[in-house]
Amino acid sequence: MSLDSPALAGMTGRRARLAARAGRLVEAEWFTALAVTAIALNAVLLGAETYAGFAREWHTVLGLLEQLLLGAFAVEIALRALAHADRPADFLRNPWNVFDLAVVLCAFLPFVSENTTVLRLLRLARVIRTARFLPQLRIIVTALGKSVPGAVSFLLVGTLLLYLYAMLGWAAFAADDPEHYGSLGRAALTLFVLMTLDGLGDALYGGLAISPWAVVYYASYVLLSSFLMVNLLIGVVIDSLAQARELDEKRRPAGGGPAPAAVDELRERITAARAQLEDLENLLPHVPPQQEAVAKTASRP
Repeated sequence: MSLDSPALAGMTGRRARLAARAGRLVEAEWFTALAVTAIALNAVLLGAETYAGFAREWHTVLGLLEQLLLGAFAVEIALRALAHADRPADFLRNPWNVFDLAVVLCAFLPFVSENTTVLRLLRLARVIRTARFLPQLRIIVTALGKSVPGAVSFLLVGTLLLYLYAMLGWAAFAADDPEHYGSLGRAALTLFVLMTLDGLGDALYGGLAISPWAVVYYASYVLLSSFLMVNLLIGVVIDSLAQARELDEKRRPAGGGPAPAAVDELRERITAARAQLEDLENLLPHVPPQQEAVAKTASRP
């Protein structure tokens, strides 16, 4: 089939019209409200099943509601996919679409439906989908994802700091305080608790009974771990929030919020114009050549 064939052009037009209709549906406020309600009901049912007596008494009803919710989520993701019928690749470029699709499809796998624990974890993952419909929560979740590289670097630096001070503590206090510094593991656990400043006074006075250098040891450790490192982590999170907010503003239409009515009207006009052009292209092969008009034009002086 040629790329310029009328059949292919008509197919493209139908997909564009289908995508426009599905797009208006999934962007409607009532559709968003229904999706959030379904997610909230899923969370309520998941919490209700933790009560053994209630779960036994209403087992059949809870199972039926779970199947209905699963069907509703499947219809929702199918409509979102249809909204990208004319550009399927764009559907997979959105991380939320990929996440929703994975959560819904995994629930239909045989080994997942037979495993109660995995199925409950998937149902719990549906609650995270609430972030898709709440802009501020969506920004926070995006910021958490973007802060992972910085958080990993922070953990590496923190681990190195903890290792160095654990070795110093073992060398200085192991003989007199084996309960807290008798090994590298004990020293690291002690310092990890001190990172929260819990029991710092007792540790300091206990260290001073062993060596006067304990003040320098604990003061420098608290300064680096509880103040400097925490401020670095806060800086990583704030930078990630700024990046997530900027990315969210780029994805939203100009002016923020949902697309205005003028944009929807323009899309409808473009879709109608495409359909008219495709109808004209389909009619062109059936128009007979105007030989008489051509002959008269050629005979004129």
